[in-house]
Formats: sequence, C-alpha cells, structure tokens
Amino acid sequence: MTHSLRKPLDGVLVVALEQAVAAPFASRQLADLGARVIKVERPGGGDFARAYDEHVDGTSSAFVWLGRGKESVVLDLKDEEGRRRLEQLLERADVFIQNLSPAAARRAGLDPDSVQARHPRVIACGISGYGEDGPLATAKAYDLLVQGESGLIDLTGDGEMRAKVGTSIADIAAGSYAYSSILAALHHRLRFGEALPVKISMLEALAEWVSYPYLYAAHSGAAPLRRGTSHATIAPYGAFATGDGGRILFAVQNDREWRRFCNVVLGDPARADDPLFADQTRRVTHADALESLIEERLSTLTIDEARALLEQADIAVARLNGIDALGEHEQLRARDRWVETPHPGGTAETLRPPWSVPAAGGDFGAVPALGEHTESVLTWLDEDPPSAPAHPQPLRSPA
Repeated sequence: MTHSLRKPLDGVLVVALEQAVAAPFASRQLADLGARVIKVERPGGGDFARAYDEHVDGTSSAFVWLGRGKESVVLDLKDEEGRRRLEQLLERADVFIQNLSPAAARRAGLDPDSVQARHPRVIACGISGYGEDGPLATAKAYDLLVQGESGLIDLTGDGEMRAKVGTSIADIAAGSYAYSSILAALHHRLRFGEALPVKISMLEALAEWVSYPYLYAAHSGAAPLRRGTSHATIAPYGAFATGDGGRILFAVQNDREWRRFCNVVLGDPARADDPLFADQTRRVTHADALESLIEERLSTLTIDEARALLEQADIAVARLNGIDALGEHEQLRARDRWVETPHPGGTAETLRPPWSVPAAGGDFGAVPALGEHTESVLTWLDEDPPSAPAHPQPLRSPA
C-alpha cells in the first residue's frame, strides 16, 4: 500500500504571535502536521524563550524544542506599518494563535472575538493564564504559579516536602488543548462553514489533569499523600533499592499480580494472605511496612536479578533513568524517533511528533533565526494579494 506524501495540514496557514511555551507548543504540533506557521516576533529579541539559555550551540534548548518548522517574521506591532502587515497576514490565515494577557490582547484588538469580527474565516485562539474574566483574569501566570493554584504542587513531592513538576506542565497542558481544539475547529469549519474561536486557560487545562486526585480528596475527606515515586492509592508502587546500589521501578496493580509477586519475587507465597497486605486498601494503609519487607528482599538481588524475577511474574517494571539517557534510549533508537534539525547554531536531534503521516519523510523543518523570513514573507504579501476568502462549503448541513 502506498501513502500520499501530503501532510494533513498542507495548505493551512497559521499566524502565531507567541512566546514562552504554551502557544509555541501548540503551533509546533500544527507545523509538524504540515501547516505553514509564521511566527511573528518583536524587534530587539523576539520570543523571550530564545534567551532562556545558550546550551544548544548557542541556541536556547527551549527554542530548539518549540521553534522547529516555523518561519520567523519581525514586526513592530506598536508601529502602524507593523500592524498593517499583521492584518495582511490575518487576511490569508486559517488560524491565529496568541498568548498575550487578556487585557493586552483586547487593547491590541487581538483577542479571539476581535480578530474574528475582522476576519470571520480565521480560527482565532487565545491562550491565557486564568481566562478572560473572573478575579484572576489580570494576574500574571507562569507555569510555577499555575501549578500552585491548581493544587498540583500539593500533590507532588515526598512527605512534608512539596515540589513542582520538573517540566512546564501547565504550559504543555494548555498548549495540548489549544492544539486539539484548533484541529476540532478546523474540522468544524470544513463541515459547517463556520469558524469557532478557541479560548484556553492554563489553570483550566491543568485543573482537568488533576481532577482524579481532586475527586479522591473531595469524596474521601483527605488529599492523597505525597509519596515521592510511590502512589497514594496503589501499593507496592514506585522505586525500590536493590543490593548493588541500583533502583528499579515497578507497580503491582491488583490482587492477582500481588499473588504472583509474592510467589515469584518475594519467594513467599503465604505472604499473599498476610492480613496486613491481603487487598489493595490494606497494602496502601501499611505501605511503609510493605516497602521495608520488599527492600529487605531486594537487598539480596542485583538490579538485573530483580528485573528478571519481576518479568517472570509478569509485573510491570522499568529502570529509573537519568534524563541525559533519553537520547540513547534503545526503544526510541530502534523506532527511529530522532531527526536532525537545523538551528541557528548548527544541528540538533529532536523527536519526531508522536504521530506523523506514513511515508511523509523526516523533514520537519528548521528552527529559525530571529527575523530570518521577514523579507521573504513581506515580499509574498506584496506580490501575491489574496482573493476574497469564501467560507468553505460544509460537507453536510447541520441538523
């Protein structure tokens, strides 16, 4: 069977007035699916994520991650000519994404409602920290702060020590929902000829992701305990030390697995019926005693021996790898998940998107230098004026 080399979003134009992580994460996914993404940046530095660090041959590691496959155009939106050029881009755009504060977006006429009033065909997306109204609408919203407001930090850590999640999870959650919602809006426009606005807040996106522990707390009267790599409602679960100084991750999810674990790994079949550990609730209640029992057994094994026994018992098991090992992970290498990506300082390996079109090749574009495409894009605007865009004909009429 042969596959088309066309990508799903070939021909879709995205204009992105973006910075930091949330909006760039959304537009990077759209670029991976074939959209043309024109990134509008301010003079004098552009997206401030460009300056987060210089670790990738002089280029920011965050910007290499998020900038792939985009064109960079520098426009001064405080200047009449810069605003005129942005409006020209919006006349041609299918999607507009911005993550200005709601107040700044409204002052500039770039909030979703204002953009769609001027350009009814455009799917206008605004990503904010807390939403366009409500008591926190004007509050600054960085990833750390939203993790705190959502309760995520209260769930993360060990014992009395709280910790933020080690990646920009609030930004990524908001960017993920912006991406999927834009795809849904494009589909809606194709079917019904109507462009819907997309409004995403970081707090609401992350609140969805912590709904499971919230419901647990709301209906049990107690928040889940912070247990490091362990789990508040499943035991045994987490990282355990082995006799050779290693640490191994595994999880026993149900009573059938518990019996196999006792028989094969602990070598003590009778332990499965111990009143302290006979079901999941009691294993969680007595998790400290259970973990001591397990580590006493694992102290007699190397990490390889422990893993072999866990696999024999059909228990889910993994290594506790350092982040620096990801680039050489044998599963990612075997599945050819890395591609060489040019960036202003050289090249770097970046990951293919989790889904990409079969046989579409490995070219996901380069990371642009600031303003690299300003001249070519402005020339295109001058030499190729748009025809009046018509609403797409719906595939079927709404009921």
